Amino acid sequence: MLPLLQLGSLSPPAILVGLLAIAVVLLVGRLMMKVAWRLVIIAIIAVAVLWLLGILGFQVL
Repeated sequence: MLPLLQLGSLSPPAILVGLLAIAVVLLVGRLMMKVAWRLVIIAIIAVAVLWLLGILGFQVL
C-alpha cells in the first residue's frame, strides 16, 4: 500500500495543517471567482452596448 494512503501515520496537527491549506485555497478561489464574474458581466454589457450602437448605425469599431 502506498505510504500516502495510510492515514494512521498522520498526526492531528498534520491533518489540521492540511485542512487549513485547503481552506486557504478555497477562499482564494472564491475571491478570484467573484472577480471573474464581475469581468464577465462587464464584458457582456460592453458587447451589448457595442452591438446596439451598431444596430443604430453608429460606427464604433
